[in-house]
Amino acid sequence: MLALRRLILDSARITKGVGLVEETLKWGQPSYLTPETKSGSTIRIDQVKAEAGQYAVYFHCQTNLVETFRELYPELRYGGNRCILLNADDKAPEAALRHCVALALTYHLGKRK
Repeated sequence: MLALRRLILDSARITKGVGLVEETLKWGQPSYLTPETKSGSTIRIDQVKAEAGQYAVYFHCQTNLVETFRELYPELRYGGNRCILLNADDKAPEAALRHCVALALTYHLGKRK
């Protein structure tokens, strides 16, 4: 979870247009927002309570983000239209996750054009 937190914050730092990222709790989960630029959709991370050793990166279910991720990265595991599922015993697909996080953090920028 800490590595995933670092990945999100690092991706935000290097992604153009994101600005300051606020780390907070939503529904008891670490959440990442872009209050300064309002460029992105909220990202949340948490363990999957029903599955030992599983954790997830959650995205707003009323966006097309997870649908887009499925097209770009069919090899990843998904939970409906809400999240990317990860296994704590496996090496995280860092490049794919960085890209997905960057897309979420700039989600509203694309809609403004």
